[in-house]
Amino acid sequence: MTGPLIIVAAPSGAGKSSFVERICKEEPRLFDTVTYTTRDPRQGESEGNPYHFISISRFEELLAQNYFVEWARVHTNLYGTPWYQLTDAWKSNKCVIMDVDIQGWVTFKAKFPKCFGIFILPPSIDELRRRILKRDSKPPQDLEVRMQNAHIEIQRAEEFDFQLINDNFEESYQKFKKIIDEILQGI
Repeated sequence: MTGPLIIVAAPSGAGKSSFVERICKEEPRLFDTVTYTTRDPRQGESEGNPYHFISISRFEELLAQNYFVEWARVHTNLYGTPWYQLTDAWKSNKCVIMDVDIQGWVTFKAKFPKCFGIFILPPSIDELRRRILKRDSKPPQDLEVRMQNAHIEIQRAEEFDFQLINDNFEESYQKFKKIIDEILQGI
C-alpha cells in the first residue's frame, strides 16, 4: 500500500526539520515519520523527539530485518526510515512528509516516483556554517564534512519539484506552507 509522500531535503542547518515540524502542527493531513539514528542526541532532544536514538549494532540488526524503507550514512552517522510508519500513515489517509538528505531523496524517488520533493537552500554557505555553529552548543566534530556535503547537495537542488531559499524563516516558511497547500489540494 502506498499513498502521498512529500520529501523535504536540504543541507544540514538549512531549516528543513524546523519547517516540517511546524507544518505538521498546523496541518492535520500530514504525518511526519520519526527516523532512527545512531547519532547522539543534541541538547533539547530526547528519545522519539525528533529521532529514535539507537546503537550501531541495533541499527544493523534492524537493517538485516528489512525494517527500513530507506537508510543512509549521513556525515558520520546512520539514519533510517521504518516501513511501518509510512504504511500506518497511509492506512489513516495521511500524507507522509519527511525531511531527509539527498541520499534519502534518491531512494524515495526511485521507490515512489510520484512523491513530491522540496529542496530548502540556505542563503549562502557562510550563513549555513553560522547556523550550524549557533544551533549546536559546540562546533560539531564533523562540521567540515557537513560543509563539503552542503556544496554537493546544493548542486542537486534542481532535481526537486520545488526549491526554496530560507533567508528569513517566517517569510520562507509561508512560501513553504503555500507549496504544501498546493500539493495537498492536488492529491
